[in-house]
Amino acid sequence: MRVGLAADHWGFALKGCLAAKLSEAGHDVVDFGTTAPQPDDDFPAYVVPFARAVATGLVERGVAICGSGVGACIAANKVAGVRAALVTESFSARQGVEDDDMNLLCLGSRVVGEALAWELVRIFIEARLSGAARFRRRLAKIGAFEKGMSAGGDQPLGGYAGDHVV
Repeated sequence: MRVGLAADHWGFALKGCLAAKLSEAGHDVVDFGTTAPQPDDDFPAYVVPFARAVATGLVERGVAICGSGVGACIAANKVAGVRAALVTESFSARQGVEDDDMNLLCLGSRVVGEALAWELVRIFIEARLSGAARFRRRLAKIGAFEKGMSAGGDQPLGGYAGDHVV
């Protein structure tokens, strides 16, 4: 599988560790930076171009790393077509792909160690979308919402909208 990695200075060391393990496991690894730990770098500079590569299919799956994982996750989810989640345990690493077609895993280098990070990445890479009708339906709604937002719309997809149900 072609897997992309991106990290800021906090995630640099963990990114290197994961890149080596992914390569050893036979994956094609694409490094989107940072190439050196610079204390004043900002994760959006690496994560946003990386997320675009995930959304366009340049890489099949991606792993973004910052100190907590939160900022990387927020930045990645600003890109249409990206379904990123901050994960710290194995159930969500698998379920996020199987049910929600997660394509970008976010990790916090100050939250998870190398062993747990590798376990989560391995589970994420091995998981496959289940394809059940209810999950396809939900993903279609998210896709429609993304298209509406990119066209300047902001209408809800159904459900609660302010003070009434639509």
